[in-house]
Amino acid sequence: MQQLIGGIEAGGTKFVCVVGTGPEDIRAEVRFPTTLPEETLKRSIDFFNKQIEIFGRLAAVGIASFGPVDPDPSSSSFGYITTTPKPGWANTDIVGVIKRALDVPVGFDTDVNGAMLGEARWGAAQGLDTAIYLTIGTGIGGGAIVNGKLVHGMLHPEMGHIRIPHDYQRDPFKGICPYHADCFEGLATGVAIEKRWGARGETLPVDHPAWSLEAHYIAQALVNYILVLSPQRIILGGGVMDQKQLFPLIREEVVKLLNGYVNTPHILEQIDAYIVPPALGNRAGALGAVALGYSVL
Repeated sequence: MQQLIGGIEAGGTKFVCVVGTGPEDIRAEVRFPTTLPEETLKRSIDFFNKQIEIFGRLAAVGIASFGPVDPDPSSSSFGYITTTPKPGWANTDIVGVIKRALDVPVGFDTDVNGAMLGEARWGAAQGLDTAIYLTIGTGIGGGAIVNGKLVHGMLHPEMGHIRIPHDYQRDPFKGICPYHADCFEGLATGVAIEKRWGARGETLPVDHPAWSLEAHYIAQALVNYILVLSPQRIILGGGVMDQKQLFPLIREEVVKLLNGYVNTPHILEQIDAYIVPPALGNRAGALGAVALGYSVL
């Protein structure tokens, strides 16, 4: 019998807390707005304590958090949300608060690395050695596994902030990133779509020119990731990717941009199975947190 794990998908807008053992066994779930740290973390702890009364002790808790974060266990600030612009959350010791309150091991990583781990354990990246999970919503972030392990390094991947070609004649929009203006995140988030076109993406028709432009930017980013990491699959999640018409546009553009240089069946024959939505759907983040909990047992 698998051990019971608590998971926290710590988003900048909302927290999702779950208790379970995996996709087929989520015993309790709660969602609430991300307010200030003390209030938000107390609601999380209260939820877990209530579930412990019902189901018994948790073996671990996993936290998949918005960032930037410090995921290095050897660092003095491990488990902290660090330089986030979200008011009140900079330098918050999220792992320490949860660990002291619940007295359990705590797994910790970025929200996108967590989602990547969840997809590797239960979803679209099962059995793969190297894969990428990208979320495109109010921001853009990416997580990756290489040799079956999450990618870290000096910090953690920041795939949303790569620079991509920007044709100002086609798209005079200057971009919204406060650091880089027209990086990938600055050009292709849901917020950028709304500011560029004056309407939220979900209100635009499927044949609106917004979507061919969005597919172009996403494809440019994916080509960079393909050439650097050579992933066996790319998983695209987040609110923007709820626009299912984007997938065929992105796949077509990736093939066009690679121009035959990456000559593999993944690209030439199986592109529909290569660039895919999350198998775990909108539960990828919360289940990724559960997978992070398992990682520390």
